[in-house]
Amino acid sequence: MNNVLICSIQKGLMMNQNTGKMLIFGGLIILVIGVVIYFSGNKLNWIGRLPGDIRIEKPGMKIYFPVVTMILLSLVLNLIIWLIKKFF
Repeated sequence: MNNVLICSIQKGLMMNQNTGKMLIFGGLIILVIGVVIYFSGNKLNWIGRLPGDIRIEKPGMKIYFPVVTMILLSLVLNLIIWLIKKFF
């Protein structure tokens, strides 16, 4: 009984070539995003300041809800994932 449990646990933790490819691809995406942010400087200043983002600033307190920015980010990421699934 113990051997069956150990085998099933080990099978769940095994990594194959697809896992490696996904990790490399994810790392490349993070690298590209980092390079874009690094070289864009102040050109991406509008992110987080879109109309619809809620900002409350009072003395000693700042509350910030980037609602529209997160919706836009979600749409862009969904489009990228859809394109990856469609072509790969």
